[in-house]
Parts: sequence; C-alpha cells; structure tokens
Amino acid sequence: MSLQHLSALVDGVLAGQRRSLAKAITLIESTRADHQQRAQQVLTTLLPQTGNAIRVGISGVPGAGKSTFIEALGVWLIEQGKKLAVLAIDPSSSVTGGSILGDKTRMELLSQREEAFIRPSPSAGSLGGVAEKTREAMLVCEAAGFDVIIIETVGVGQSETAVAGMTDIFCLLQLPNAGDDLQAIKKGIMEIADLIVINKADINPQAATVARSQIKSALGMLRHASPNWAPPVLMLSALQKQGIAEFWNTIENYRSTMQRSGEFEARRRHQARAWMWELIDQGLRARFASHARVQQDLPGLQAAVEAGQTTPSAAATRLLGYLG
Repeated sequence: MSLQHLSALVDGVLAGQRRSLAKAITLIESTRADHQQRAQQVLTTLLPQTGNAIRVGISGVPGAGKSTFIEALGVWLIEQGKKLAVLAIDPSSSVTGGSILGDKTRMELLSQREEAFIRPSPSAGSLGGVAEKTREAMLVCEAAGFDVIIIETVGVGQSETAVAGMTDIFCLLQLPNAGDDLQAIKKGIMEIADLIVINKADINPQAATVARSQIKSALGMLRHASPNWAPPVLMLSALQKQGIAEFWNTIENYRSTMQRSGEFEARRRHQARAWMWELIDQGLRARFASHARVQQDLPGLQAAVEAGQTTPSAAATRLLGYLG
C-alpha cells in the first residue's frame, strides 16, 4: 500500500466512510509485518482525532441477552442523534481458529442503520477472549466520528478484566434469577463492574427485585475502585425496550461524576500506560521465541524441566541469558 493509498484511507476514515473504516480495521488486525507497519502509520495519523467517544464495556453470562440489549440501546441512541460502533468479540475455536461472527445476524435492525457500525472480531486465542487489536479498532472508530463505542465480550471470565481496562465504564448484565446463587457471581467481576443491569426483568419482576436487592447487598461488602461512585443495580427489559433511557442516563451521570473528580481522564491515562506495557510484554515474548539459540535449546531444556533434571528458574535464566 503506497503513501497515497494510506493517505486516502486516513481521509476516508476521518470522513466516516464505512468502507475505509472496515479496511483500516482489517489492516490493523492483519498479522503480516508490513501490514502492521502501515497500520501504525494510520493510527499515528488518526490519534489526534480520537478520545471523544464514551467507551462502554458490556458483558454477562450466556443467555443474559447482551446482543438484544445492545441492539435496543443502539437504536435508542441513534434516535437521540448519536452514532455508535459495536466491537463484538466472538470466541475462536481452539481447534480450527474459526469463529462464529454472528453478531450482525443477532443485531439485524441495528446493522441496517447507517449511524451504526458493527464489527465482529474473532478472539483468536488472545488473553481472556478479547481480540488483540480491539483497542486499535476502538481508536479508528473514534476518529471516524462515532459518539459511543460499545465493546461486547465473550462472557464471564478473564475477558472482563481486559475490557474494563480499555473502557470508561464496565457494565455487567445479569438474569433475574442471578440473586438465587450469588456464589456464581465472581467476586472479581463484581469488583470491577461500574454498573450492573438485570435484564429480562419483565419475565419475573418479583425474582428480578429479589436479585437486585441481593446483588446490592453483595456490592455493599465489596470495595469499588472509585470512592466517588457506588455501582447502581438497574432492572430493565431490552426485548420490551423498557429501562433503556434510564440506563443511558446512568451512563451520562457516571461520566459527569468521574469527570468532575478527575478520575475519567486519570483512568484513560492509566489504561494507555498499561496498554503500552502489555505491548512491550508481547513484543519481548515474540523476540524471545524467535531467537535462534532459544529455538535451539528450548525443547531440550523444557524436557529437562519436565523430567525434574533442572529447575524452571535455572532453565529460564539460561534462556533469558541468550538475549544478552
């Protein structure tokens, strides 16, 4: 791709052209070294135009209705004059590497709207099921003028920690019967949640009310990251389009509260720094794995460790010594 083509790609993204946006994200997701170099050029040029969107992470147990909720929320936001991008992380097969990538099918109404951009991305085995290039894709969407960026994760697990580390607010969806077994709600997930939503509350309002009470009680025993924000527990029905406005009002209230305290920008600065170190870790591991002496001695040392003939620390020290 020539400099002229790169410039045209950047101009297309800044103009909000969907084709250019899709091509830029495809370039970012490519594993080819030359593509990665060009992707960094694109990102560096776009960077001054990023940071203006609200970044929302949404997750929940399978069956919690994440896609239905995101579609209802997205259509409502568009009616309020906003543009939104949905970066949906699909689980990749550990055997074939393939993924379902079915979010456009599950969000049929939203995918037909010009004001929405839905990008399903395979997790490709990256940590916690979060696509490795989700952060970069998020920046491209911001440069394209989207007001809201939603990142939907695979499900409850390590991906929540990763998504909470790249968004402004992390929302956890629960079902009305979640309160029946609070042991099933991981303490770590509850601690990083900024907002908890009980979806499908219309199915059994009484159970939803009980779940809300029990979750609020459980939250009271945990320590939230911000001293200025106590995570609310909302009840809604995405299918019936009930409670969507209240949800977004809570998001806006969160943003204004965090901006007044200075925590909003502090959180983004911390995330950018953590992202840099994560990339450094990945780069060092890649260079280590490609080192000729490491490739030569690793199989034998690994076998020696497994056989108890040497200690893991001695083997690691020897291998790391090759990097000089």
